[in-house]
Order: sequence, then structure tokens, then C-alpha cells
Amino acid sequence: MNEIKIFSPATVANVACGFDVLGFCLDSVGDEMIIRKIDKKGIYITKIEGFDLPYETELNVAGVSALAMYNAIDVNFGFEIEIYKNIKPGSGIGSSAASAVGSVFGMNVLLGNPFNKTQLTEFAIKGEAIASKCEHADNLAPALFGGFTLVKSIAPVQILELPSPKDLYATIIHPQIEVKTSESRAVLPKDVQLNKAIEQWANLGSLVHALHTSNYNLIKTSLKDVIMEPYRSQLIPHFNEVKETALKAGALGAGISGSGPSIFSLSKGIDTANKVKEAMQKAYSKTGITFEIHVSKINIEGVKII
Repeated sequence: MNEIKIFSPATVANVACGFDVLGFCLDSVGDEMIIRKIDKKGIYITKIEGFDLPYETELNVAGVSALAMYNAIDVNFGFEIEIYKNIKPGSGIGSSAASAVGSVFGMNVLLGNPFNKTQLTEFAIKGEAIASKCEHADNLAPALFGGFTLVKSIAPVQILELPSPKDLYATIIHPQIEVKTSESRAVLPKDVQLNKAIEQWANLGSLVHALHTSNYNLIKTSLKDVIMEPYRSQLIPHFNEVKETALKAGALGAGISGSGPSIFSLSKGIDTANKVKEAMQKAYSKTGITFEIHVSKINIEGVKII
């Protein structure tokens, strides 16, 4: 096999109470990429469609993660990468992670899968850091492993796969504005009150337990962010209104997807998820800001060959 086409999915990071450690994978939106072997040594980005991204390998997220992997192997050939970008950069649903994951996953398949998913995460982190100015894996991990994941550590990389309750659906609204991860991090507090920290890690622990036991009521009471959301929500127009609308429509919980501006909600059942979609759509239509909205089952497979 000398060429492969892959689907690299969008993801939701943080999931309210799991800042920088928790994420889940979507199946209704993602990038497509073609990776092929070439006789010339090196990594080359030859085509980009969808958004204006750099072709220079060292400046492109997919290129940087591919280079990290390429430098760890000894081969007498190289790779070309074509990127068909469907996830808008700065959208808050893992655009940079999809690029970073897609290139290393595709190369790994063409090489005969010498690296496991944890090792691929280590390579992809180098690309993700170009976009967010720091190394984190809460989008990368669900894109690679699928489903819900918890990043136990990034030095060394340790990813825990969490179960996904079968009737859990996500509704994602993406206002067509950009919130850069680096800017979103800049508004966060450097110190956290102890009582807030205790509440946050209690929510995270109970959410992990709720996923293991498919306890939807516990999911509902756990999806609360008392540390990051009060600051980051100020960067997202009409956030509180949309969140309240989603909850009134039956969502288990709602919050900022990644660094925003996308807003996610989780619901039990496709019917409720669609009701939440209609309610969020109606609420945001009044703002004058264009948006996209998706309903997605949790994607338990992650990045895949198409």
C-alpha cells in the first residue's frame, strides 16, 4: 500500500469539569487526508482545501507531527500529505488535533503500524503545540483512541480509555467566530480557590464513574465547570443564554467545547439531542452571528481509513 485516505474526527475537550485531561470523539464532522509514500525523502504538504493553512512543513500542524514521527524512523522514502479541512481552525472542536492525528495515523498504516496509539499521541503532541503554544492531548487522545479518554499524563504519555454510554449523544453549536486556544488560555486564573478545586475534581471523579456505570443522572450533576468556564465564557457571545436553553430543552449538561467558541451539550437519546439542537438553533438565530450545528453519537472508533 502506497497511499491511504483517512477520516480524522472532530473532538470535544475538557467536557466541562475535565480541563486539559478529558475529551470525547465526534462522528458527524471531521477532516479528510490523503497520505502517500514517495521516492523523495522528507515530509511534503502538497494540497490544502477548505482553509488557508501554511504549506511549509515546519509551520503546519500536520507537518510538524509527521516530522516528529519521520525523525523516529529510518527509511529511504518520504511522504506527501493532502489535507481536506472541514474543521474550521479556532472552532473549539479539535481542528489542530485532527490535523496532527491524521498525518501520523496515515503514515503509521503505510509503514505497517509499527507504533501504538500512545506513541502516535506523543508524535501528534508536537504538532498540537504549534497551534496552542503548549503540549496537551485532551483532543488528540479521543481522536486517536475514540470514545471518551482521560489523559493521565503527557510526560510520559498515558491515556485511559473510558466507556461511552450507548444512548449518549452530543449537540454542538459552532458560532462562526474564532477563539484561539492561546488567547483563551491567557484569560484563565493562575491561582484557584481550594473550595473550587475540590468541587471541580469531585465533579470529574463522579463523571468518570457515571460513564463507567451509564448513570445519566450522575452525568447530569457532574457536567459542571466552576473554574474555567466563568472566565472563558466571556469570550463567547450569548454563551449563558445558549447553555440555559440547552438545559431547558432536556440536555444533561452543556459547556464550552475546548477553548471555544463551540458550545457542546450531552443528551440521553437522539430525540432529546435533536430537541436540544432545535432549541439552541432558535436561540442563536436571534444573535445575528452565523453558526453551524451538529448532532453526533459518540464516535468510539476515532480516526479511521475510508
